[in-house]
Amino acid sequence: MITKAKAKAKALLLAVAVLFNAACAGNTAPMYTTAAEGTSENITETEPAAAEPEFRTASEIAADMGLGWNLGNTMEAYQASGCEKITFEWIPVIGDNDPSDYETCWGAPVTTQAMIDGVRNAGFNTVRIPVFWGNMMKNDGTWTINSEYIGRVKEIVDYCMNDDLYAVVNIHHFDEFIIRRNDLENSREIFESLWTQIAEYFKDYPSKLVFEGFNEYLGGDRFDENGELKAQSKDDAYLSTNTLNQTFVNAVRATGGNNDERVLIVSGYWTNIDNTTSKRFLMPTDTVPDRLMVSVHYVDNMMYWINKIGSQEWLDYTDSQISLLDNAFGSKGIPVFIGETTSRYPKSNFASDAIYDESSECLKIVLEKLTAHGFVPVLWDVTDNFYLRNSCTIKYPDDAKVISDIAILHLSSENISDQS
Repeated sequence: MITKAKAKAKALLLAVAVLFNAACAGNTAPMYTTAAEGTSENITETEPAAAEPEFRTASEIAADMGLGWNLGNTMEAYQASGCEKITFEWIPVIGDNDPSDYETCWGAPVTTQAMIDGVRNAGFNTVRIPVFWGNMMKNDGTWTINSEYIGRVKEIVDYCMNDDLYAVVNIHHFDEFIIRRNDLENSREIFESLWTQIAEYFKDYPSKLVFEGFNEYLGGDRFDENGELKAQSKDDAYLSTNTLNQTFVNAVRATGGNNDERVLIVSGYWTNIDNTTSKRFLMPTDTVPDRLMVSVHYVDNMMYWINKIGSQEWLDYTDSQISLLDNAFGSKGIPVFIGETTSRYPKSNFASDAIYDESSECLKIVLEKLTAHGFVPVLWDVTDNFYLRNSCTIKYPDDAKVISDIAILHLSSENISDQS
């Protein structure tokens, strides 16, 4: 549990940020160590970022994570032209093959400490950092993560650690690349190698760093012998999903250090709520109790795409999806991480009979529902869609108020919990 003093300090910090609308200052120097310079491919050595005497459970961490924000279209960006074809054999080099070339290739600016400070000041307590680990990787069959690239990921994780935020690091889009081109056994071996490298590199980081195994592609399509993407059978899709989640957990735990008890997030089948709440989806076995969460995306996804946002049907559907998650996981004490949830609702996606017709209204409704059920919602965002990365503030005042109100309520509930 967090202490009363810590909760009060966080609440004061947030209140000051809300009242004075703290703006970006210059980039501040990280307290944590930065990646060593050089081109060595040995990525297993890094100075410890912090020590922690006792790790908390997944349930305790989920209760502390509050609202989350995705650093979208940034470290998961890659040269994707032609990636839907089997002729996309390897990841193309961009520019001078520096981390910043990939970080910015989908339009994002280089991430700074000030940007993460602004995310914290807005009321978020968690930052999800999607990562395409294949960038700058040699095409030599070893699947060795580039030392400069993981060093840049470390810098961004450290920005979060400096602000006492949770940082969630995953494999994003690169899981797609691998699963499409490999059978289950080869995929398992590759992901074991990747997660062993990542976990070894960060093994001394505190519990504020959380690993999420994959993004959305577990159970996804594979290329057939004709180079066409074909869906797996349901049996194969669930077998693949369950096997790769177990591979992720085993690989991280085997590295030791703080990874013995680090909270891990396993990904649902397509991160689809209906697929993931099926009895055919299995949570991995673990060496320590209550250290696993499950990730799904978008409780109102179908309503978004059929333009029913704001309607009674949207409300009912959202409640039904939440109920599925409660029954499958919440009732069993397994925290639910909504790794991507809608941040902005365009007018074109609202129903003609909408009861609520403003994006911020719908954002408030969804976030309140999710947090009331103990879920951890993480807004999907790309450059200047919801959060402005140059001014380091939320773009629209109504959205900013939704986030700050829910954040203050979350901090208040933490304080009450500490006093009891």
